[in-house]
Amino acid sequence: MKKFKILVINPGSTSTKIAVFEDIKSILLKTLRHTPDELSKFEDVPSQYEFRKEVILNELKLAQIEIEDIDAVVGRGGLLRPIPSGVYEVNDKMKQDLRYSSGKPQHASNLGALIADDIAKSLPAARAFIADPIVVDELQDVARITGLPELPRQSVFHALNQKAVARNYARLVEKKYEDLNLIVAHLGGGISIGAHKKGRVVDVNNALDGYGPFSPERAGTLPSGGLVDMCFSGKYTYEEMKKKVVGHGGLMAHLGTNQAHEAEERALNGDKKADLILHAMSYQIAKNIGACVAVLEGKVDAVLLTGGMAQNKTVVGYIRKYIDWIGNIKIYPGEDEMSALAMNALAVLKGEMECKEY
Repeated sequence: MKKFKILVINPGSTSTKIAVFEDIKSILLKTLRHTPDELSKFEDVPSQYEFRKEVILNELKLAQIEIEDIDAVVGRGGLLRPIPSGVYEVNDKMKQDLRYSSGKPQHASNLGALIADDIAKSLPAARAFIADPIVVDELQDVARITGLPELPRQSVFHALNQKAVARNYARLVEKKYEDLNLIVAHLGGGISIGAHKKGRVVDVNNALDGYGPFSPERAGTLPSGGLVDMCFSGKYTYEEMKKKVVGHGGLMAHLGTNQAHEAEERALNGDKKADLILHAMSYQIAKNIGACVAVLEGKVDAVLLTGGMAQNKTVVGYIRKYIDWIGNIKIYPGEDEMSALAMNALAVLKGEMECKEY
């Protein structure tokens, strides 16, 4: 039986992760770091395109990977328009939206599909895909409404990891993901908590620059009146306020670090403020998990905690203090986006999953 070779590309703000899989076996996994000096030569994220592509190709050559044998190149999905969960073949419309996302924040993940398509087109028979980008939108209509028609709730979350963890759990219990009600909490630099109802994320917080628990570097839900007052106080520029919401919020604002493990170490060494802030963040995470119990009308098969902070015993301990009554709490520490991207592409190549059109 033919084994499929898959190249995975996951661009981040200061690095590009690449991997090569033969079916489910990883034969290369590398994080290519980009120094500030290297990136300072480019005026914006789109202009880094050729640089990042060449770095990837050079690394594959050094690793003696025969790229002519690659069957698929799958890139990390970027800030596209809202789409349902699934695997999408890269097409011209997708590339146009990734290149010219006016009004949207620039993010290095936008380069994933563009580089994947360029490399795939240079190969004999490769296809280019993305899978479960952060803009996956399966919200039920009632979840979109806020008190201002101009500001509906938006679905921006860790769709790739949440969906992968949910499907892994379903396989473990020998059930279909589409038959389960799950709450998945991704605990990382950003925090997203999703209510998965029979295979669809019907409610989830906007983990990029919106609402939900505060995180290591994001402010989360804030008192709206006070936020408006800050914005018009004259003390801060637009850019400074955006940084307060994303980048300088959360643990960073309270403790001067965006590293949860560092905050935990301080707490364990007697720093009462660090312990209080970690407790508060965990408290907000637990409250949002409880809200998802209501969304699922109390019918919850499992609560899954994942992401980097799922390794933090202090944070997990505080969360469990408030949610153990729900029952069946499972921990999936860390994340494996590279494997998740490869497995999605493999399912399409094997005909086990339908590829969608953007």
